[in-house]
Amino acid sequence: MQEVVLHVYDVTNSDSEKTNNTILQINRIFKDGIRLGGIFHSAVQVYGEEEWSFGFCDTGSGVFSCPVGKNPMYTYRERIVLGQTECTVAQVNRILRELSREWPGHSYDLLSRNCNHFCDVLCERLGAPKLPGWVNRFANAGDTAAIVAENAAVKFRQAKTEIVNVSKVCYRFMAGLTSKNQAAPESPSNSNQNRGSPAFQGAWFKNIVSAGAKPSSSGSTPSQDTDDGSPPLRPSQDDDGSPLPRQNSTDQSTRL
Repeated sequence: MQEVVLHVYDVTNSDSEKTNNTILQINRIFKDGIRLGGIFHSAVQVYGEEEWSFGFCDTGSGVFSCPVGKNPMYTYRERIVLGQTECTVAQVNRILRELSREWPGHSYDLLSRNCNHFCDVLCERLGAPKLPGWVNRFANAGDTAAIVAENAAVKFRQAKTEIVNVSKVCYRFMAGLTSKNQAAPESPSNSNQNRGSPAFQGAWFKNIVSAGAKPSSSGSTPSQDTDDGSPPLRPSQDDDGSPLPRQNSTDQSTRL
């Protein structure tokens, strides 16, 4: 059994001293004060006096090593014993070679694939516990927020597309009604024969809208019986196959 040790640094690799001091203040407040988390770099030590971590580079592997606690880019913070591994030195070397191929430097991402994520994977391969949650909490929270924002944007785009499509359908439908309402009125002799025609349906729709907008002053319901005593006609369907709205015989209001 061999100890697996985590080495934690404050991320103070900015060219701006003000930025570095701000990060140190954030870490003191959020980690040391309320124990929530901070902005940290981490590396794993197992066998020997080298620690292993991951960082960005244009070409080649992003996996690298340096003497324990001596990374010159950051400010050393603390040492944490995570647990033990049953892997031999040869097995650890094999794991590191595999990870070197799997973690190229250009794949580095601050929120979803950083040094802390690498150390988690290395510890998992070693059979040791993962990093404490506070070490990478800020990156995990940022990654979650980015995913949520992306999903929200996708849903917004989908809703916008659906609204546009529905608007186009409504426009075509209303344009069709307008063209039908502008058609010449049917003569009385041909009205019974053409009541199922598009022109009649447009006029019928216009009539029920007018009836709903101008209720009878007497309050009585106009009869819908035809002159020959046959049951009232029901226009069957519009051009798109959907049933047209009809006026209730006991209610003059129009429901569209």
